[in-house]
Amino acid sequence: MKYLTSTTPFPDVTEATKEGLLAIGGDLSVNRLIEAYRLGIFPWYSYEEPILWWSPDPRFVLFPENLKVSKSMRQILRNADYEVTINKDFKAVIMECSKIKRDGQEGTWITNPMMEAYMELHKLGFAKSVEVWRNDNLVGGLYGVDLNNGVFCGESMFTKESNASKVGFITFIQNTNYKLIDCQVYTQHLESLGAEDISRDVFLKHLKNEQDGKYLGHEI
Repeated sequence: MKYLTSTTPFPDVTEATKEGLLAIGGDLSVNRLIEAYRLGIFPWYSYEEPILWWSPDPRFVLFPENLKVSKSMRQILRNADYEVTINKDFKAVIMECSKIKRDGQEGTWITNPMMEAYMELHKLGFAKSVEVWRNDNLVGGLYGVDLNNGVFCGESMFTKESNASKVGFITFIQNTNYKLIDCQVYTQHLESLGAEDISRDVFLKHLKNEQDGKYLGHEI
């Protein structure tokens, strides 16, 4: 296991443990975070833990052309009184997400330093939020990292009403031109929307080719 200082580069992702843990330490600077996402690495740790960096294998992703929208969800999208916006209130979205527990961890994993780091990414155009409103009340949303390379790295979502986060996620996918949505690790919720496991090697090929301006398509 590699321990990072503020200047130590990331090890090769093949050095990650079976669970996907790659390195410990370092910092949450903009440059460090951008480098991490471009290499297929993301931070995930709890309060009072050191920064933990992950690159799991397999990788859970969604190809937008495989998005599944059930008949009942199509009716909700048509008839529900929701307004979906992008980047209207990033801070509110990440604060709401910080209140949600992630499977396998006690307490929040979106610590104050994490919120500050991603708000800085947002200011610089490298992070986006999706808001779902009903009667001017924020009832759902999500946020993630966008490196302007055709890949959106989803970080977290929240909902205060049944299906509100799904409305935001589906609307976002249907109205953007991403080639791949990185969902990081398996959740039943995202599997129901069409997300699937692919190998880390295949994920990294997609990530690299999107950065190079090429699109491999679904099958490799």
